[in-house]
Amino acid sequence: MAAPQLADAAAASLIEFATEPSRYRHWKLAIDGVIATLTLDVQEDATLRPGYKLKLNSYDLGVDIELYDAVQRLRFEHPQVAAVIVQSGKDRVFCSGANINMLGLSSHDHKVNFCKFTNETRIGIEDSSENSRQAFVCAINGTAAGGGYELALACDEIILADDGSSSVSLPELPLLAVLPGTGGLTRLVDKRHVRHDHADYFCTISEGMRGKRAVDWRLVDQIVPRSKLEDAARARAQALAQKSDKPKDAKGIALSPLNRRIESDRIAYDYLTIELDRDNRAATFVIQGPKEAPVQDAAAIHAQGVKFWPLAIARELDDAILHLRANEGDIGTWVFRSIGNPDFVEAADRALLANANDWLVREISHYLKRTLKRVDVSSRSLIALVEQGSCFVGTLLELVMAADRSFMLNGAAEGSNLPAASIRLTEMNFGRLPIGNGLTRLQRRLFATPNKVEGMKAEIGRGIEAEEAEELGLVTFIPDDIDWEDEIRLAIEERASFSPDGLTGMEANLRFPGPETMETKIFARLSAWQNWIFQRPNAAGAEGALKLYGSGQKAKFDRRRV
Repeated sequence: MAAPQLADAAAASLIEFATEPSRYRHWKLAIDGVIATLTLDVQEDATLRPGYKLKLNSYDLGVDIELYDAVQRLRFEHPQVAAVIVQSGKDRVFCSGANINMLGLSSHDHKVNFCKFTNETRIGIEDSSENSRQAFVCAINGTAAGGGYELALACDEIILADDGSSSVSLPELPLLAVLPGTGGLTRLVDKRHVRHDHADYFCTISEGMRGKRAVDWRLVDQIVPRSKLEDAARARAQALAQKSDKPKDAKGIALSPLNRRIESDRIAYDYLTIELDRDNRAATFVIQGPKEAPVQDAAAIHAQGVKFWPLAIARELDDAILHLRANEGDIGTWVFRSIGNPDFVEAADRALLANANDWLVREISHYLKRTLKRVDVSSRSLIALVEQGSCFVGTLLELVMAADRSFMLNGAAEGSNLPAASIRLTEMNFGRLPIGNGLTRLQRRLFATPNKVEGMKAEIGRGIEAEEAEELGLVTFIPDDIDWEDEIRLAIEERASFSPDGLTGMEANLRFPGPETMETKIFARLSAWQNWIFQRPNAAGAEGALKLYGSGQKAKFDRRRV
């Protein structure tokens, strides 16, 4: 949601995640009291890149960027909305999924990033249902295929027109030799509890399913005559809205554009600066803590709106992560540093905790949670540096515990009059900001000794210096001033020398110990296999299904199983 100031004409080719409703080309957002309507009406020629048309309400990344923006605005700008109807603006087609020609023209990394962002957006819809009490009802008026049905699966309830032709399908395997890329397989069995044998049949027929069998097999919740679809969706949305605790008289805050400046090797926001080291393929995030003591009461937080530091830093980090993923694919290592007053960061956490029942504060906390989750699933090596002058406290300390490797300066640098580096726990580290499998990052860090986690609460609010932080298991290494620069340099250079593919697989396997959830299955199991299958000759080869789709030619498969 940034308003970029581009340094040169080359930046015009950047994928931009900033938008707002008046600039939407594919979605229409309408608000009527406690009910919102999101209508998908894709403009065929308004593609993110040239070379394809978005026919049959198919989508590319640009369509999903608008959906993400709309979901965010529903949470922050329209807090009274308790139910959202998702529908199509085209006759007899809901959505035919990700555009096949776009996928055929896209690089592998673009396809994977596209699926990842789309997954995050769908999970964001489910997070909104669970935590913002905004129920989503999907009204399907025609074909809902592939990613179109996956969008419906992210909603709380699905209503299908019973007209003999409207259907739901996941035809990726029979038609393209790939898998549904945004959680379809997992949601069928984990969320909708579709029987394994029913799901197997459903996912291997290209024509999909309609009518009573779609209801009986739990693929949709309700079928109604086409003439009654709109009324049925409205009635169901009203019923769900009545169960919500959304404040009907709440006044939202405007998500105004971010202040962002992009230069060749630098990206700057109000509280975040990113320096790019292209030789070592690394980006250093420098996070500025609050510049003054944060306000503490809900009314003052509402008055500040997007200027309230926790919301400001969440938005800036979110935008920066998406920008680097989409536009700086060669940058493989992200290094996190922080500067500022630790007391101010602790006070910001205290404000979030003290006003946790306020709708806006609740949304800010969940936005921080989702942004940190975006860090967890980014295919980048993560390094955190805790130095003199750092403010890794509470919410920001999550970045240290998210890192694949963290370094904390032991003692003071020669000639420095700053206090020794320290970190500080707050209540935010004990359940408010979980990772995808439901654990806190502290629980993940101390997974071998879970009994220690509860005892760590005794450390809340206390500055913890290097040797103690290492002993408690909160940081990886604690070099002194003499070794500091060399150890950091070697770590970054080492990362740049390894295979990015190998690092991606290793990091994704190591970051999620413990329980598995629908969310971790979607990002780990499904994304990993989709990543692999997208490269196999049966899909992407010269005679593969993805390449020959629409040509009338039959794909030639290597029939061996692996």
